[in-house]
Amino acid sequence: MVISNADKIREYYQALLTKDQKYVGIFYAGVKTTSVFCIATCRARKPKFENVEFFNTFKAALDAGYRPCKICKPTENANEAPIDVTKAVTLITENPKTKVSDTILKKHQISPEMVRRWFKKHYGITFQTYQRMYRINQAFQELKVKKNVINTAYNTGYESLSGFGYTYKKIIKNTPLESINQDIILINRLTTPLGPMFVCSTNQGICLLEFVDRRMLETEFEQLQKQLKMKIIFGDNNHIKQTKKEIEEYFQGKRQHFNIKLHTPGTDFQNNVWDCLKQIPYGKLTTYKQQAEKINNPQAIRAVASANGFNRVAIIVPCHRVIGSNGELMGYGGGLERKRWLIEHEKKYSNQN
Repeated sequence: MVISNADKIREYYQALLTKDQKYVGIFYAGVKTTSVFCIATCRARKPKFENVEFFNTFKAALDAGYRPCKICKPTENANEAPIDVTKAVTLITENPKTKVSDTILKKHQISPEMVRRWFKKHYGITFQTYQRMYRINQAFQELKVKKNVINTAYNTGYESLSGFGYTYKKIIKNTPLESINQDIILINRLTTPLGPMFVCSTNQGICLLEFVDRRMLETEFEQLQKQLKMKIIFGDNNHIKQTKKEIEEYFQGKRQHFNIKLHTPGTDFQNNVWDCLKQIPYGKLTTYKQQAEKINNPQAIRAVASANGFNRVAIIVPCHRVIGSNGELMGYGGGLERKRWLIEHEKKYSNQN
């Protein structure tokens, strides 16, 4: 929402003038004369006091009609992991057998308190919980290949089988032996020009790609776990890595088609609608009515709109390309301003080819 407290407005304006790093992600400044919004550390010329208003989220600025500044890239840089967090995650990935304690973080001149706060705010879990999930995911993948619990326990840094078994069952909800033929849903995070997104994947492919501030996202997670009968834990796999690469290329205007494998649980009707969505050409728009006609069910306009709403894979399954019959933008889980941005983005790059 827009900030109305006079003291806060003066405080934020001063922080904008001094490029105060502490306010990055705390406020977003909308410049009325240019219709762009920025973060506190933006290098662009500063607006006059009367020409700026402040928002508490970048989504609020988008909803108010502002565009992300091309200089400070607010939706990317305000949510990008700080250097200390990046270093902490690197310590985990490069040393999977070692528990990265506060002592180790301090040894590398990393603030444990700052890392904990960031993980709690952006992931909703502690750094140590993230670390346990990463190690258990490594163990899960190793068990799939070697199927040797003792070796796996020690290879992932556990000093006792009981400790490994307890942590493993707490996260995976099954014992190591019981889970050999089980699959899990891995979740990771990526940053885009429209804000951070969560990406989920099974061994079969991507099953979710959503903006982290999407309404009902927690309900989507619950439904996904129930439908697939799998547990969501933080981790990484080749599908997620490929998604990050292709999504980055999409936002750079270099990619118009995706090669990512998908795993989209749903009814036959829903999957029929989602397949129809994937056939809409890049840079083109269709209506719910046209979509219903294309699946040979012209009376199912509302059902089609509902199925679009249940699409969990944003951008790749492009429900943003569907508009109302009157030409108006309608229903988009990531927000109508994001929908408008995506449509304009594709129009711009499709005209260049």
